[in-house]
Amino acid sequence: MASADLRQELDCSICLNIYTDPVTLRCGHNFCRVCIDHMLDTQEGWSEDYSCPECRAIFRIRPVLQRNITLCKIVGSFLSTRPGQEETGIFCTYCVDSPVPAAKSCLYCEASMCDNHLRVHSKSAEHVLCDPTTALGNRKCSVHKEIYKYYCPEDAACICVSCSLAGEHRGHLVEMLDEASEKKKEKLRNVLQKLTRKRAEAEKRVQSLQERRREDQGKAAGVIETVTALFRDIRRQLDDLEKRVLSEISRQKQRVSLPVSDLIQQLEIKKDELSGKMRHIEELCNMSDPVTVLQEPDTGDLCDTEDTERHDNQVRGAGDLDVGLISETLHTLSNIITGINTGIYVQGPTDILLDVTTAGNNIQISGDRKTASRSRLNQNHPVTAERFQSHPQVISSRGFSSGRHYWEVDVSKSVWWKVGMCYPSIDRRGDQSHIGYNNKSWCVYRWCNQYSVIHDRRNIRLPDNIPCDRVRVYLDYVAGQLSFYSLSNPIRHLHTYTAALTEPLYAVLCVWDGSITVSGGVRSWEKLP
Repeated sequence: MASADLRQELDCSICLNIYTDPVTLRCGHNFCRVCIDHMLDTQEGWSEDYSCPECRAIFRIRPVLQRNITLCKIVGSFLSTRPGQEETGIFCTYCVDSPVPAAKSCLYCEASMCDNHLRVHSKSAEHVLCDPTTALGNRKCSVHKEIYKYYCPEDAACICVSCSLAGEHRGHLVEMLDEASEKKKEKLRNVLQKLTRKRAEAEKRVQSLQERRREDQGKAAGVIETVTALFRDIRRQLDDLEKRVLSEISRQKQRVSLPVSDLIQQLEIKKDELSGKMRHIEELCNMSDPVTVLQEPDTGDLCDTEDTERHDNQVRGAGDLDVGLISETLHTLSNIITGINTGIYVQGPTDILLDVTTAGNNIQISGDRKTASRSRLNQNHPVTAERFQSHPQVISSRGFSSGRHYWEVDVSKSVWWKVGMCYPSIDRRGDQSHIGYNNKSWCVYRWCNQYSVIHDRRNIRLPDNIPCDRVRVYLDYVAGQLSFYSLSNPIRHLHTYTAALTEPLYAVLCVWDGSITVSGGVRSWEKLP
């Protein structure tokens, strides 16, 4: 009983087997080194923290695994004293007083024996010995109660001698068990090799995807850092601008209000003087002595219009706030907004222009080389190797062989069109010249109200209810990604192609009715840190 209790204490809680190279976490729990390493690797892929599988104690960093030397000695001692039980867990059938590990099992007797009972066991040929097992009945024929000696490939069954000579397997081509087992083992080894290769490929793909995820996380962290720094700089510039504008308003307010304040002070003094004169006149008017009234000096006309005009002139001379100067200071906002664009994007050197020498005869190119229109009249362009001969198509005069770029097309005046990119080596005549119908072009396609993306004749249907008056084509040449977007509200991602690009890519348009226009120029930007 004590041995069984000790055995349970020596089990790893992850693999449920006896400890192998036991190690200890800081929380005090023990595990096999391989088991806990695998568990921590799994946690590393899904969480920022680590935890003990048994008590869920949290570790902010990956815990250091300390080898439990004492537990290693206990496991070694336990295994050395009970080798048979640890290997098979099968005991001698005849040792009834105390369990003794079995050394062999007899298929004929259907019993397991320890070394002592094995010495007195029958040595006759019919008593076949094997490694200790509890499935002794599975080694005998259920019909003839004989030990299996042969294997019937036709019925995929183990059989005895009687089955082969007189039973239902009579006349079948049979094999010795060992020979058949080796053949099956050889097949299993081949399967194992294939599975090993597939597992190695899966591990390689997992490592590749983990590396890709780390790269994406690094890129995202770089973008976050860039955008955070950009907004921090914008806030700083806005704070500085606010201080400058408020300081200018305060300065102008002081300039305007100071003369008015002086004038108010003068008028208050004048008002006090007039109040005194009014009181004196009221006293004269209330006197009953005519002599005193007549002897008082004449006050004259107190309503002096010249003083009023002078005061008005002083008020007008004080001026108003210089709104124009304030507005000019506020125009710095436009520089800040421009700084946002230049903080992430770098404007392309030129607009994207259509190459007239590639335009088909039923397509007309505008003078600014930005609009392609379907023409009912044959344009009678000269036949050249560069010109499309079979379809109303045209490509741009500029290609891209590196970096990341996007350009936009106004398709609101057409219901049947294709917009995309192609290699310059695309065919210029025949069905292979139709964009999307070869492995050298990629496009988004609209016919009436149906949308698709096409490459190498593979048509992928898009939802019908896409509001699409403007299309954006995005190219990341190094990553080999070509994406299409509908510039609706909100912007909708239509599809992304991924390919190993081998040539420069050129913009390409196909117009079956109306006209489409390249709107704006190409925007290119460097890889964000």
